[in-house]
Amino acid sequence: MTNVESDSPATTETREWDASSYHRVSNPHVDWGDAVLARLPLRGDEMVIDAGCGTGRLTERLLERLPEGGVIALDQSANMLDQARMFLSPRFGDRVRFIQCDLLAMPFEAEADLVFSTATFHWITDHPALFARIYQTLNPGGWLIAQCGGGANIATIANRALAILRREPYARVVGPWDGPWHFAGARDTVARLGSAGFMHAEAEVVHAPVTLDDESAYREFLTTVVLGAHLARIPGTGPRVAFIDEMVALGGGDDPAWTLDYWRLNMQGQRPPHEE
Repeated sequence: MTNVESDSPATTETREWDASSYHRVSNPHVDWGDAVLARLPLRGDEMVIDAGCGTGRLTERLLERLPEGGVIALDQSANMLDQARMFLSPRFGDRVRFIQCDLLAMPFEAEADLVFSTATFHWITDHPALFARIYQTLNPGGWLIAQCGGGANIATIANRALAILRREPYARVVGPWDGPWHFAGARDTVARLGSAGFMHAEAEVVHAPVTLDDESAYREFLTTVVLGAHLARIPGTGPRVAFIDEMVALGGGDDPAWTLDYWRLNMQGQRPPHEE
């Protein structure tokens, strides 16, 4: 397999990530992802798309379950893909292919037996378009099995961040912005999967709070994982530091301190094996 980049135009908000920090602090995402991996009905010879592979920590575990198959690892971030390539290529070689692209513009038609994704879909606001594109990437009979933020995911942190950004000196530079995420509910997700053509559509939102060890861990997690899109809208190092300082101070006052109130949306659906 070769490493390629899609030249399709980007259709979602883009930013770069601190991939080395993400690789180090993304333990909650790996724990949640392990539960999703356990749901995958794999024989071991399938072609799987990892839609939003990040730095490849879960992609590694996926490849371990595909001794005769392969993975197409997708991410919009060049930094994430570079980290994933360094992490995975020495062990898995051409069993994994890396492609930088927007998931709404995946350059595939009937390419995969399964699309797997964790902690990615909430960064895409147009879920009907996303599910329609995923449907087209799957072979007949193929499955989408995924998890992302949903329901009331990190509502306290999200509301705090927007409240700060709507004050000066941030408001005049950030402007009227409601944040980067779409945290869908289970009922809407099942309806959208069905409208895209999926059968056996299911979804549920589960509570998965995370309490970090201390102020330092909380600060790095907010900066790297949660609030990067917010920071990208704030010009200047000083204002960015002041924004994170205020968010960390508020998090220290929570009970328990340094807690992220995560809710995860699990979903699955199958492209019909036989289509008229």
